Amino acid sequence: MNAPETMKQFRHVGTRPVRPDGVDKVTGKALYGPDFKAPGMLWGAILRSPHPHARITSIDTRKAEALPGVKTVATGRDFPTLQSLVMHVGEGASDIVHIARNCLALDKVLYEGHAVAAVAATAPEIAREALNLITVEYEELPFVLGLDEALADDAPLLHEDVRTKGVDPDSQKPSNASMRVEMGRGDVDAALAGAAVSVGGRYAMEPVHQGYIEPHACVASWNGDGQALIWCSSQGHFAVRSLVASVLAIPQADIRVMPLEIGGGFGGKTTVYLEPVAMILSRKSGRPVRLAMTREDVFRATGPAPGAVIDVRIGADADGTLVAADVEFKYHSGAFPAIDAGAGVASAIGHYRIANARVVGTEVLCNRPAAKAYRAPGAPQVNFAVESAIDELADKLGMDPLELRLKNAAVEGDPQISGVPWGRIGWVECLEAAKAHPHWSAPLGPNQGRGIAGGYWGNYGGPSTAVVSLAEDGTFIVATGSPDIGGSRASMAIMAAEALEVPYEQVRCVVADTSSIGFSMVTGGSRTTFATGKAVVEAAGQVKEVLRDRAARMWGVPLEEVAWQEGEMRCLSGEKSGACISVAKIAGRAAHTGGPVSCVAAINAAGWLPGFGLHICDVEVDLETGHVKIVRYTAIQDVGTAIHSDYVEGQIQGGAAQGIGWALNETYIYNDRGRLDNPGFLDYRMPVASDLPMIEAVMVEVPNPDHPYGVKGVGEVPIVPPLAAVANAIHAAAGTRLRELPMAPDRVYAALHLDN
Repeated sequence: MNAPETMKQFRHVGTRPVRPDGVDKVTGKALYGPDFKAPGMLWGAILRSPHPHARITSIDTRKAEALPGVKTVATGRDFPTLQSLVMHVGEGASDIVHIARNCLALDKVLYEGHAVAAVAATAPEIAREALNLITVEYEELPFVLGLDEALADDAPLLHEDVRTKGVDPDSQKPSNASMRVEMGRGDVDAALAGAAVSVGGRYAMEPVHQGYIEPHACVASWNGDGQALIWCSSQGHFAVRSLVASVLAIPQADIRVMPLEIGGGFGGKTTVYLEPVAMILSRKSGRPVRLAMTREDVFRATGPAPGAVIDVRIGADADGTLVAADVEFKYHSGAFPAIDAGAGVASAIGHYRIANARVVGTEVLCNRPAAKAYRAPGAPQVNFAVESAIDELADKLGMDPLELRLKNAAVEGDPQISGVPWGRIGWVECLEAAKAHPHWSAPLGPNQGRGIAGGYWGNYGGPSTAVVSLAEDGTFIVATGSPDIGGSRASMAIMAAEALEVPYEQVRCVVADTSSIGFSMVTGGSRTTFATGKAVVEAAGQVKEVLRDRAARMWGVPLEEVAWQEGEMRCLSGEKSGACISVAKIAGRAAHTGGPVSCVAAINAAGWLPGFGLHICDVEVDLETGHVKIVRYTAIQDVGTAIHSDYVEGQIQGGAAQGIGWALNETYIYNDRGRLDNPGFLDYRMPVASDLPMIEAVMVEVPNPDHPYGVKGVGEVPIVPPLAAVANAIHAAAGTRLRELPMAPDRVYAALHLDN
């Protein structure tokens, strides 16, 4: 639903048309990564390490190569020798040397599941059999899984060449601390010492996975002339092209990446795991090669969100004015450096006005798969601690937790932790909407409690390309380079139809491959509807001007005498005054009035604004078992302007559901041998429909003035508040504060019976 004050002013924006890809998806016709097959294709398989940390002393592939049906075998030695180069792709940055070593290990394996060798054969059964014939000799090394353990003076080093970035002076000593980020202002220690009330605590969690339904898969064909085709599902096929080209040291123009449908990514499909390996196998065999992960492979060898340990201290005056916040956290980086710490620092406390603040984040290498983006990467973890502490502070002050947040809520012009002032944000509007919502004042039953939490995500803009073309019958084709994960084909068509003043059904949107359109950044960071949408609107505006010019030529009048009205051209004066020409008529005569009508907009979109959200959660705690049931859930969010309202509500509901799973059930469980014990959906417990009530999504629309239709990104904000909202609700219901995730029944039960 919309907040009551929202006023609509558009013809198409904010409506709920049928999604253009819906029929193919519900009938099974849509092609995803695992569905695609190429003529003459070989089947690939990857051998993975059983050890969390070991030196590879030898790999013998001769028996595998001799197996009938095996066409080739690849190891890390088949990659070119690379120089360190950090590439900023998607929501993160990675060194291409690390990407290559993650695709196929070279000298060491760094986590259980690390790829060691790959085969390509004429049948999948033969490929799997060949893996058993590869002999790998390992020298096992000590491993580290925990954060404090990895930072100990005597901890085994994962990389001898990693120095801690972000420290002054520069570190000269190898370390498992790959990065340190600090931001702050004021005198935090003095302000905390002088606070009337303060709270503090340590919060912790293990890594969690994005849980996308479709596993990673690709088909690669590298021809003898150096030209290559890759078919894959990803959040950014241009990112696939640039990463594969860099890892294999070949020109990007030699690679054409064909985007297939994607079955979810949530940040986890902004990098490459299989594509460079499939390319190597294809070059060696001379045939297309398919590689696909099993579900166990996905859990063991792709990047989850980092686990964390967060220490928080927050102080306030007696009237509830926040005076100081000190937040320090450590995040699991996994086997290779990541960049979630920066986002965590930026997302920790900026939704409040706090004069004295310090936020420090450290990324820590350990023998786990390298951490990757997961929906608002780095924000949910630190927000869990901060919003739990805010609730604890409200208890100590005897204040309503919503009023405490309202009293200290950041508004336009307030400085972020970086010092940059906020633009037109809707945080206060979300809090006011929560206060007015019936959920906030609804009665509770026995053993039930209500919790709230807020949070935000900075969103992004960045490079996008769009082409708007006129077909011969007067319909329009919108082509973009942004994979459609959350409904971008529909939202682009809506914005194009709005700009062109034509029916939605007159516009068709497609996702073009890397050789058919200019560069676009990944679909991630909640940037696509904002940035690619800006490009679509700009290209549509150019088309309108071209069509006005064509009409002027046909009428023989000056351009200024032609107006675009209701999707057609109207002559404003002279003997043709009042005459109209339809788009279809101009399209039919395009060859005689100047040629095809097709316009491109290639932009680096600026002017993005963050999104804010406030979640209300009711739980019921079973005091005998520790089971927590979500009774009611309302997610309120500043969405800028909702382009396709169904999609926006779906994003809010989906993010909230994932956050609830993170809070109550989801976690990586490693045993004392450094091996993952729950690499599958049977043991990695994600919420299903029976675990959740209907999540109510409330859209508060505070438009972004730097977008033609007021867009702000919406996809990542909704996963930020749930962790703390659930924790605060459990505290309200049972009187116990849990500081470690997941808040599974055994932990809740133990906390309830701690004194017994």
